[in-house]
Amino acid sequence: MGLPLLQSQVSCPALQQRLRAALGGEQQVWSVTVADGAGRLLADVNGTRPRVPASNQKLISTAIALDRLGPDYRLGTRLWRQPDGSLRITGEGDPDLDLAQLRRFAKLALGSGNGRILLVEEPQQRWWPQGWEWADRYEAYGAPITRLALTSNALDMAVPNPPSRLQRLLSQEIKRQGGSAAITLVSAAGAAGDGAELLHEERSIGMHGLLSLANTDSHNFTSEVLLRQGTGSWDLPQARQRAMLWLSAQGLPMAGVNVVDGSGLDRGNRVTSRLLAALLLRMAQHPYAHQYTASMAIAGQRGTLRSLWRGTELEGHFRGKTGTIRGVRSISGVLDTPEGTRYVSLVSNGAGSPNSTIGAVLRDVQQPGLCPP
Repeated sequence: MGLPLLQSQVSCPALQQRLRAALGGEQQVWSVTVADGAGRLLADVNGTRPRVPASNQKLISTAIALDRLGPDYRLGTRLWRQPDGSLRITGEGDPDLDLAQLRRFAKLALGSGNGRILLVEEPQQRWWPQGWEWADRYEAYGAPITRLALTSNALDMAVPNPPSRLQRLLSQEIKRQGGSAAITLVSAAGAAGDGAELLHEERSIGMHGLLSLANTDSHNFTSEVLLRQGTGSWDLPQARQRAMLWLSAQGLPMAGVNVVDGSGLDRGNRVTSRLLAALLLRMAQHPYAHQYTASMAIAGQRGTLRSLWRGTELEGHFRGKTGTIRGVRSISGVLDTPEGTRYVSLVSNGAGSPNSTIGAVLRDVQQPGLCPP
């Protein structure tokens, strides 16, 4: 597409000096990159050093999903009738699938098959990325990633066995409506659907809503589903490999980068601030640039940034993605300045007061006169 490439040399000494001053004695635990729309590397400290990104990882998953699936895509949950008369329910991980939709499936199942229903699901070893800590897997934010997921497999806590819960609730609903069915779980790996007839489909919210769940609300389940659907594989090792190939194909700086999951909850992820800034620049030139930027939180107004920098010059002028896990604080996004748009990424692994440092850096980047066109 003739996209501008991110330069390798810093071109704005005044901003570079301000940036180093803002980081102070903690420069070694920070990676910070600032670029403009022409691809100039305005300032950079440790920009090529790989760090644990936390939820800034979601910027990768959502970019891939938007590019590969398009802005009109919706996740589908489908009821099929197979040639032998049995019914089959398949899904793509709709995060908002609920009990009302399950009731509709139950009603249709009563008069459409021979009383046998197959629930097609991923095997249990694929429900969580391997690097997710066990303590996180019990929390709502660490719920298992499955194709058929009522309320994103979370209530107050994570649902430990989502297929079993779905099987039980569907059976109860069919019984409540006056019928009965033999409901069986089958693996998605071996569930062939040759000759099946589609009877009904429940569709998710649109792509904008899915992207916003991931980037504005930092919803881990949604971002994991978007990585799998965007790469075309629910086999996470294969999805990770395809994600790396996609990033490389965009001409992004890949040294030290390692995609492990779609949400950033896995501490095995490694990115650089230079990669994230370059990704933001790349997506700004994308045909779906507006949809990507519109999915992010807004400083002082929306999402995970709604309580940050309210009433300051940053309010309403920074759209970005936050990231927080123990010892990690990251933020990457698009900043409006008097001299044009800036693509900014800050990732810290071990900073003492990261929020104040991030605010100081963003205000420095916003100052006019430091980096003339």
